[in-house]
Amino acid sequence: MVKIRLRRMGAKKAPFYRIVVADSRSPRDGRFIEEIGTYDPLSETNSLRVDLERAKYWIANGAQPTDTVRGLLKKAEA
Repeated sequence: MVKIRLRRMGAKKAPFYRIVVADSRSPRDGRFIEEIGTYDPLSETNSLRVDLERAKYWIANGAQPTDTVRGLLKKAEA
């Protein structure tokens, strides 16, 4: 199964996330198919950048977003 999920980057206690499309069997920070956005929870503006067209493409083709990514996608659409 293909999932849209967060890939943790950044230093210890300073997370930075990339929103990626990956096989559910691959590790959290391992191999992925495509990067479709970024999320920085520590910035003052909670910077969120998502390619909504690619996200919709993957969801239409059966990719399942995780609960956190689903919330971020809703926030990006608004």
